[in-house]
Amino acid sequence: MNKTVSINLGGLFFHIDEDAYQKLNRYFDAIKRSLSPDGKDEIMNDIEGRIAELLLEKLKNDKQVVGLREIDEVIAVMGQPEDYRIDEEAAAAGSFNTGYITVKKFYRDGDRGMIAGVCAGIAHYFRIDPLWIRIIFILSLLLSFGTSVFVYILLWILIPKAITTTEKLEMTGEPINISNIEKKVREEISGISEKLNNVDYNKLGTTARNGAEKIGNTIGDVFSFIFKAIAKVVGAFIVILSAITLGSMVIGLFVLLFSSTMTEATWYPYMNIFNYTDTPLWIVGIAGFCAIAIPIFFLFMLGLKILVNNLRPIGSITGYTFLGIWILSVASLIYIGMRQASEVSSESKTIRKEVINLAQNDTLYINFRNNDYFSKDVDRKTEVRFTQDSTGNHILYSNSVSFYVMKTDGTSPYIQVEKLALGSTMDEARQRAEKINYGFKIEGNRLILDNYLLSDIKNKYRNQRVEIYLYLPNGTYFKPDSSVQLYDETDNSFFDLWFNSDKYTYRMEDTGVKCLNCSLEDPENKREGSGPGGETINVTGSRTENVDIKISKDSLKIKATSAN
Repeated sequence: MNKTVSINLGGLFFHIDEDAYQKLNRYFDAIKRSLSPDGKDEIMNDIEGRIAELLLEKLKNDKQVVGLREIDEVIAVMGQPEDYRIDEEAAAAGSFNTGYITVKKFYRDGDRGMIAGVCAGIAHYFRIDPLWIRIIFILSLLLSFGTSVFVYILLWILIPKAITTTEKLEMTGEPINISNIEKKVREEISGISEKLNNVDYNKLGTTARNGAEKIGNTIGDVFSFIFKAIAKVVGAFIVILSAITLGSMVIGLFVLLFSSTMTEATWYPYMNIFNYTDTPLWIVGIAGFCAIAIPIFFLFMLGLKILVNNLRPIGSITGYTFLGIWILSVASLIYIGMRQASEVSSESKTIRKEVINLAQNDTLYINFRNNDYFSKDVDRKTEVRFTQDSTGNHILYSNSVSFYVMKTDGTSPYIQVEKLALGSTMDEARQRAEKINYGFKIEGNRLILDNYLLSDIKNKYRNQRVEIYLYLPNGTYFKPDSSVQLYDETDNSFFDLWFNSDKYTYRMEDTGVKCLNCSLEDPENKREGSGPGGETINVTGSRTENVDIKISKDSLKIKATSAN
């Protein structure tokens, strides 16, 4: 039975076996003896921090005890003190390499940075000169009209600055071992010494300079605090929004998976009627969920990263797995979408034409009718609805009916009914159009049109619709009732149908349709200022009379009335 010891290493607590603790102590003592006094404490702090990170990676949980095996593995990575000689001779020979590969991390380089070190950090990550990154950023300012400044500020907030020696080595991708840590610290000490030696002390120490530095530092601290606060708020917003979205999507996915086989569900016909390729709904649901939920999950992790400084990143294997699933899901949705689009890529129609036997100078009456079984009101329009007919068959019901008044050079009026539908080919679209059920009838001088169409639900929704063209010769009189106004799509410059009344009679003329009895006096259709009957102007006299002036195409009427 071995005794365990609790230690604080690099700010982290570990439970360590007594034998392992003694070996780690001896290792630290050996390192201290091999270092010169200059910068020894800083080097030891960086080494302890790096060893703590390595131990944390090797422990599977917080209760695991560090043993000799873990200490040996760490020493193998860091190397023995006698393996390193940071002097001119060793530097010429090259530093010792343990074969440990360090993953490069993204940091801001405050030492080489001109503003916040963002460009220098990007240059380290991609191993290029910072000058090129700065040139690209300046060009982006011109191309993006200054919006890239916000990108720079966002990167300034999100990317941490390389402060410790370990972080600086991770930024440049160098192995984090005793040799490189000591080398880095000595380079920093040498750089500081060189700067101090080059300082012109005669120009320093003035009150103005010290005051300016203090003001600059204060302003920098204030902006840093503001940016950090904004980053925390943005991170919290991202976490909350993405968490709610993910939770809703998970619930929706489970509902879809458990109900996709319930053909009697209320929503099932509406979903299946648009599923032209007959792809199982659960496949579409899973692909859509992965395509949307995976980016939202990474957005959630980004928000946590902003809020929690020491958050462990997800492993590379997990990240690549998520990426592969997302690419597969997006590819599947694109394939399904292309197949869906191809199923409605063509349009065709069938035409039925019937002559209307109308006596000369007789008036043609036009009205739409509804089917009481499907709707109790002729004025009610429904784009598409799935229901049953009187025999219990599942059908598609729609009020997609359009009415047009046209002029013909012939001597007899006639009606042309066009039934239209979409399909993968024109032949298939024509077959679906033929399966549209639409009715009308001609009774003497009355034209009665259905305000609806029907189609079997097996035909699915392919934008089935009916277009009715009423062709009238010159001089034909006709009288539409109020139901026509809901379905009339004729160009107003040719046929301006007066709404809310069915008492108006129209006549086909050379230039269009003319209303014969439309009047401004009708309170239902009176248009302020003007209308087919002309324009009425009311003038109040200065003393005792009101004068009404009515201007029409053929006449001018003036009427004076007493103001009393």
